[in-house]
Amino acid sequence: MSRIGGLTRIALVVLMTMVAVACATKKGNIPTGVTEPDKYLYEQGTAAMTDKKWFTAREYYQQLVDSYPQSPLRADAKLGLGDAYLNDGSTEGKLRAEREFQEFLSYFPTHQRADYAQFKLAMTHFDQMPKAERDQTETRAALDQFAAFRQKFPNSTLMPEVLEKERIARDRLSESIYKVGYFYYKARWYPGGISRFRQVLQEDPQFTRRDAVYYYLADALVTVKLEAEALPLLDKLEAEFVESEFLELGATLKARAQATLAERTPGTEGSPTTTGTTTAPVSPTAAPAATGSTGTVVPPAPTRPTVDAKPPS
Repeated sequence: MSRIGGLTRIALVVLMTMVAVACATKKGNIPTGVTEPDKYLYEQGTAAMTDKKWFTAREYYQQLVDSYPQSPLRADAKLGLGDAYLNDGSTEGKLRAEREFQEFLSYFPTHQRADYAQFKLAMTHFDQMPKAERDQTETRAALDQFAAFRQKFPNSTLMPEVLEKERIARDRLSESIYKVGYFYYKARWYPGGISRFRQVLQEDPQFTRRDAVYYYLADALVTVKLEAEALPLLDKLEAEFVESEFLELGATLKARAQATLAERTPGTEGSPTTTGTTTAPVSPTAAPAATGSTGTVVPPAPTRPTVDAKPPS
């Protein structure tokens, strides 16, 4: 073999070695001489997460989880794997993240970071919540997981963040129901609107936009002549909101409802009952009322219908 051929062969071997090392490093393989391979993999995965290299981070974490089942870092790597999937922003990534966090809670239910896993499990659904006009399956799933968090980890330091996210999710679901009610309200199908507005207040009394619900529900009730049920809602509107676009409208509606009720209430000024006693209308064909010996009015006996009488059509 010539000298040139030998040098070429050596160069080719060196090149192949360099490529192999590069590929091995990319795949998360461990360089020679590393004494704590699990720690090395975890640190490399964490560094990749810092650089937002989600795919690379997943490779390091996955190798640690698969190759070192007894490592004290395996649980943290499992969480890192879930975070790497969740952070890539894809729908598939969120589904994979959900599985990773569920598995963590199954494998390590008493781990000191179990609360974090439960929170992140809820976030896999929270990050998929659609707009209020769309199907709210993911919103309901997020609320279920937030509720599980509050039950399992009442003293967690993550509780303030959980409550904040839960309020956002709850508002999204309530907004969805409210918009259906508002659609019915605008279409003048008041029973449908009243039902949805009441559902919002019953299921979510702290709905952020409940001022709108108070007003539109009250207005619908007034429209169907249920003013007495509308007034407490308008009182709540005034009591619970210092600033609202519905305050002035509510005050006007309240005055109108009170005036209507005053006209219907016996003994109230303007009511027909204040001018004297009224009697029920008498049919033109009825016999005159008879007067008893004590002066009591005796109602006439009911008249028999004629033979050819027919029920109203």
